[in-house]
Amino acid sequence: MVSTDATTALNAVVASSPRIIGSQTISRSLKLVQQWVEDHDYRGYEPFDGLSSWARPLAFGNLLAERILMQAVRQCPFNLRPLFGIRPKDSTKGRGYMAWGYLMFHKATHQPSLLDKATACLEWIDKHKVARFQHHSWSNHFDFVSRGGSYTSEDPIIVWTSLIGQAYIEAFEITGNRWFLGIAESACKWILDLPRKKTASGSCLSYLAHRQESVHNSNMLGACLLAQTAKHNGNEEYRRVARSAMQYSCSRQIPDGAWWYAEEPKYHWIDNFHTGYNLDSLDAYLEATGDQEFRTNLDKGLAFYKSHFFEDSGLPKYYHTRTYPVDIQCVAQSIDTLARFSRRDPECRGLAEKVAAWAIRNMQDPQGYFYYRQYPLLKAKTPMLHWGQATMFKALAHLSFQLQCADPAGSVQ
Repeated sequence: MVSTDATTALNAVVASSPRIIGSQTISRSLKLVQQWVEDHDYRGYEPFDGLSSWARPLAFGNLLAERILMQAVRQCPFNLRPLFGIRPKDSTKGRGYMAWGYLMFHKATHQPSLLDKATACLEWIDKHKVARFQHHSWSNHFDFVSRGGSYTSEDPIIVWTSLIGQAYIEAFEITGNRWFLGIAESACKWILDLPRKKTASGSCLSYLAHRQESVHNSNMLGACLLAQTAKHNGNEEYRRVARSAMQYSCSRQIPDGAWWYAEEPKYHWIDNFHTGYNLDSLDAYLEATGDQEFRTNLDKGLAFYKSHFFEDSGLPKYYHTRTYPVDIQCVAQSIDTLARFSRRDPECRGLAEKVAAWAIRNMQDPQGYFYYRQYPLLKAKTPMLHWGQATMFKALAHLSFQLQCADPAGSVQ
């Protein structure tokens, strides 16, 4: 039996440790960010919304000029959007992450109101799919331009379609309501219609519908949704395409366990949150299919992730070789991915708690929202919607659920 003095001393160490965060702290943080999003009617800014500005016509359609405008709005540590006429807007991906967060928080607390809020978000998202496609798909609510080219707010993306589709799968698994599964099936049909890069070692699902764009995280996310949906409807084509996509990306994994963003030399970087997407997708694929061929790829990828993307304080790095800027998307995805793997890896659980504790201390405003970025000498405090509030809400809800599973006595309310 541990003495009272020893227990008191241990509790004091735990309470002061940056590596431990209590369930009540997570619950308070969750409720604060939830309230902020709901008070703002699920509308907000996004890092890449600069082309929504009145200044865009001054670029005269020149892609380089448009990139400069978009990046100037994105990279400035101060919020230029009001000056440039950019207003907070609705976001399907923001609602998707909020729905997923409500579902995870419901699993942790069993509060019916959270399930009602998730359902309302998913019904709204259903009504806001990209209209020009028969099947369900979703896009950014703004035009976008990058080194890879440009696309519009009417061009759906496999990343958002797959992530939103997974929220519908989560809702189906919780409620048994086949309407949710039907939306996921519709999204899978859209994914099957995408261009594919076919190789001797698997096929890559395209990032976009109107041209082939081969990117690892988007390919693996698409495969994940296909596999998860096939688990429930038995569709063999979904399984076959999902396996081919995983073969493509796993066969191109770097020997140290990392993935380039994509195979073209201009995409040869390794960052935190895209690596998290890859790991989550591969793990969910293995779970849905029982296919163990890629288990070694998952183990190597997770080992690389844990050893390269985190400082001792819990601060998550943006790139594997560089810390700054500390981006809230990296923070959220780190918590989310580590929470997922905490089911069988105690190191991931401790690391998830460290990241969450660091984020709440350093990046959550007293009003409830999370800051966009932290630089060495200042913080960019503009509250983004999907990129920050919704992703952090879902990540912290996921962590609270995993901590509840590990310690049912420490319930989250």
